[in-house]
Amino acid sequence: MTLRFESDGLELVGRLSKPKKATKSITTGLVLCHGFPSISTGDHDIAKSYYDLADLISEQLGWTVFAITFRGCGSSQGNFSLMGWLNDTINAANYLAKEQHLDSIYAAGFGTGGAMAINAASKCETIAGVAAVSPPSDFNDWITEPADLLDYARKVGVISDPKFPTNLEEWINELSQMQTIEAAEEMEKKPLLLVHGSDDRVVPSFDARVLADAHGSADLRIIDGATHRLRFDPRTTAVLIGWLDRINRVAYQKNGSNSFTSGG
Repeated sequence: MTLRFESDGLELVGRLSKPKKATKSITTGLVLCHGFPSISTGDHDIAKSYYDLADLISEQLGWTVFAITFRGCGSSQGNFSLMGWLNDTINAANYLAKEQHLDSIYAAGFGTGGAMAINAASKCETIAGVAAVSPPSDFNDWITEPADLLDYARKVGVISDPKFPTNLEEWINELSQMQTIEAAEEMEKKPLLLVHGSDDRVVPSFDARVLADAHGSADLRIIDGATHRLRFDPRTTAVLIGWLDRINRVAYQKNGSNSFTSGG
């Protein structure tokens, strides 16, 4: 089911996967965040490649999964900015909680989407925990060469307005404002899974180790021989689903309720 939600006045698209049978009294939701599109794969509407994963998680766990399309991608309005993607993640979690009447909300993301999930969890009480796959620990490469990033963003289509950004300095400053290492530390003991490929040449696995150290109690999984495109690796899917199921059960047993309203 395709849903539209608002983020900073923009209309964004999300696809909702719901289990065919609701077998649990406690209802749980997941915001699924895609990564940054690439020229090589031509996946401007990159979120669509996550729909099968969303359906699988929904059926395996009985969860409601909201695979969102960030601003600038696919049919969502707007143009890419890092702070904008962070707001999209937070607004999607709040929308899912409000409109679907769920007891608990988690976030999972890949690449840049994983970093957004971590940053969102440090700022948003609605998000009870995060699974981040191949997330960068910082955006220093983008900060060093912002002109290259802007040019690349235009080529992949996430910035379609030739007049955007209207304030280039502000757009660039957002890159340094996104402190994912600090966000991991500030997640207030919310559970964190970090999955990374040992042979990732886009984002080194060292980034995952740095984030795990900052968090203090993260579950770190390095997938042997895997590259950056972990969403196509069945080992990643198995780890992700198993971890989500486990933390949800632990949270319910610990609190007697899995509601984000009770401080999850």
